Amino acid sequence: MAKVAYLFPGQGSQKVGMGKDLAERHPHLRELFARADEVLGFGITKLCFEGPEDDLVQTQNTQPAIFLVSMAILDVLRKAGGAPLAAAGHSLGEYGALVCAGVLEWEDALKLVRRRGELMAAVNARTPGAMAAIIGLSGEVVGTVCAKAGAEGLGVVEPANYNTPQQTVISGQAAAVERAMALAREAGAEKVVRLQVGAPFHCSLMSALQQEFAAELERYRFADPRFPVVANVTGDYVRSADAVKDALRRQVAGAVRWTDSIQRLAGDGFDTYVEVGPGRTLVGLVRQIQPEATGHSTGDAKRLDTFLAQPRA
Repeated sequence: MAKVAYLFPGQGSQKVGMGKDLAERHPHLRELFARADEVLGFGITKLCFEGPEDDLVQTQNTQPAIFLVSMAILDVLRKAGGAPLAAAGHSLGEYGALVCAGVLEWEDALKLVRRRGELMAAVNARTPGAMAAIIGLSGEVVGTVCAKAGAEGLGVVEPANYNTPQQTVISGQAAAVERAMALAREAGAEKVVRLQVGAPFHCSLMSALQQEFAAELERYRFADPRFPVVANVTGDYVRSADAVKDALRRQVAGAVRWTDSIQRLAGDGFDTYVEVGPGRTLVGLVRQIQPEATGHSTGDAKRLDTFLAQPRA
């Protein structure tokens, strides 16, 4: 029998129009989208469905928008009897995983990710940064590259996302990131790509907001997870409400250990992954980490219907 884990995507999976076909295919979701507008006090639904893209890609909007679409898909999966045995989320996606595991109410998580996005955007306004994907080098080599670039006095640059054994995202101040990109090419990287993001996520430049965000976390009720959830910062399970809050606080300035997260699940026999949210990025990453695993994307109505039509073991 397949052992299923749900995976929730993070920033970068957004696109104008996301969620619209889901609401048309599953009319009951209109209540969920309307409730999100009410909770946030602005038209997040219209932003998802219609854009404009310039507004959607702003960090404070992107994060609640992606989270909301993930919650819509999760709602459909639950009504169809979907019941994972574990969950994980990439960066922002960790909040979706926690809702899935009963740790947070989705409305509370929606408010948290909106505030998280606002704080991150404010850091970028004060200290503009950049991120880049390095492909074809190990995480260890990328770490060495970042250390060399940082030693040249150009600013902060650090590994931010260990996405696969051969793909690591770096983050930091723009000049330092550019230098690390050049050094990565010299070290034999197959591909080096500057990412279009709104802030230098998951590096020490974000440390300044940890205390403020920790206070924000204390405003909400957290429960112990009903099933295992893998935390980004450790690549291991969090098993209590207090451990969850600590992991979320550390996550804003800590690296996303996605390779470790999937390897943790694989080591416990998980062989089937369902990406619950827009896009197909996480299924692709899983394929590189655990090639024998089965992956399903559910990011639009057609893919979700295809997945739901499959026989269950």
